[in-house]
Amino acid sequence: MSYNLVARYYDKLSRLVFGDTLLQAQSYFLDRIPNGRRILIAGGGTGWILEEIPARQPSVLEITYVDTSEEMIRLAKKRNQGNNLVKFITGPVENIAADCLFDVVITPFFFDNFKEDTVRKLFSAIEKNLDKEGIWLYTDFRNTRGLRKKLLLKIMYAFFRLFCGIEAGRLPDMGRCFGDSGYAAEQRMTFMDGFVETMVYKRY
Repeated sequence: MSYNLVARYYDKLSRLVFGDTLLQAQSYFLDRIPNGRRILIAGGGTGWILEEIPARQPSVLEITYVDTSEEMIRLAKKRNQGNNLVKFITGPVENIAADCLFDVVITPFFFDNFKEDTVRKLFSAIEKNLDKEGIWLYTDFRNTRGLRKKLLLKIMYAFFRLFCGIEAGRLPDMGRCFGDSGYAAEQRMTFMDGFVETMVYKRY
């Protein structure tokens, strides 16, 4: 899987289809980030969120930004990061050392790229890096009953499987994945009549 081919067009395509909805969803709970903490962003894409975080949390943060796409990382490095200390890693998030703990994990539209069995492995790999008292900011698409949204989802999967080689063909059941791993949603907001959701998860 690689987003290199579509990286430079990704934000334009997103705005063409969704307007600013995906950006609003990802940034909705950024004010939950505590002062001066360590953050892991998995699959951050072009890095616009790096500009949004300082606007919501002015204290200096240590951010580890991970993406498998070299082109996405290149674009992310050009973003205004404020005073935050950002470490960029090109590669799979599961390669981060288990003893490297974060106070906040952010996974924006990340798990929808993978099949259920891969999702479980990735979830476990990321979870090992989240402090027991930490929070997980999760944002992604959600299955809904609307015919237009189901069609849009099929088109999206067909496009990204063709041009990026993603393995998934449908959305994973992330609610069950979080629940089975001992997480509960503290806060939740939906967009586009429930098609997009963003949540704050914590261990219970």
